[in-house]
Amino acid sequence: MIEQLLRTPLTDLVGVRHPVVQTGMGWVAGPRLVSGTANAGGLGILASATMTFEELEKAIVEVKERTDQPFGVNLRADAGDAADRCRLLIDHGVKVASFALAPKPELIAMLKERDIVVIPSIGAPKHAKKVASWGADAVMIQGGEGGGHTGNVPTTLLLPTVLDAVDIPVVAAGGFFDGRGLAAALSYGAAGVGMGTRFLLTRDSTVPDAVKQRYLAADLDGTVVTAKVDGMPHRMLRTELVESVEEGNALKRLGPTARRTLAFKRMSGMSWRQLVADGRAMKHGQDRSWAQMVLAANTPMMLRAGLVEGDAGAGVLASGQVVGVIDDLPSCEELIDRVVTRAAAELRRTQGYLA
Repeated sequence: MIEQLLRTPLTDLVGVRHPVVQTGMGWVAGPRLVSGTANAGGLGILASATMTFEELEKAIVEVKERTDQPFGVNLRADAGDAADRCRLLIDHGVKVASFALAPKPELIAMLKERDIVVIPSIGAPKHAKKVASWGADAVMIQGGEGGGHTGNVPTTLLLPTVLDAVDIPVVAAGGFFDGRGLAAALSYGAAGVGMGTRFLLTRDSTVPDAVKQRYLAADLDGTVVTAKVDGMPHRMLRTELVESVEEGNALKRLGPTARRTLAFKRMSGMSWRQLVADGRAMKHGQDRSWAQMVLAANTPMMLRAGLVEGDAGAGVLASGQVVGVIDDLPSCEELIDRVVTRAAAELRRTQGYLA
């Protein structure tokens, strides 16, 4: 395990050795991956959107048993029990609360009062300004190369515009996989990088080995961005299922969508009233149609089928475009060590360009 080679506003803010964040991927970022990242000196983020409240508490306890290093939890700001989940983080002394969407100012204030670092993910400079004015400690941006809900703007354009808009630390995500990318992000002015697909493809990831091999076999054209799975643009591997969804019409998707929504209701333990309430909150916060809400409700089951059960024929495999350049499965420690070592070497090398 290497010593600290890079000190940035992110490492100072969170208390980690290295400016590398493992993002909160649903069904992927569980206790094993998060603790593996934390023990290697990075910031591991536990994904809670696919967990019940009880499962989240159990996962937090497990991470704390596996590591004494700082880690975070990714939360859905529009969830009906978002405030309860924030209190859970407070009760267990979690260091970081990250959000896929902008949390309300009251949630930010609640967390900051207990010294929890708040890092929302944003997709535009205006959103960064808004959450910064509400008290967010840092923001994470994700360019179009990323695997989450994202727009078309590439990281190389989104990052500098956000850096110009706010004076809080900015973590760059979307297209990062090695030390050259970390060095480039730091040169732009970022405080660190976030990586999702790269951490999915580690030995500490619980994704089935057969599915990992499918990722490793993908090329640079091996992903597609579609809104037909959950109503929002989402990048995923090109699989037979995704191709059929892309080509099929809404009527053909209705039956499978309804079955997966019922399965998610059973798994989550949510009542129909809770599902509808969450749907209303998402619709209001994200300006989605009710048709898109129905699609969004069944997405967790499609992701679970692929990433947990290993059935690419029944599920989807979320992925960043970077999958086309990844060809191995290191441990979290091996990955972070080589990313940080290479980044430090690149930054030293570029000093030679100064006249």
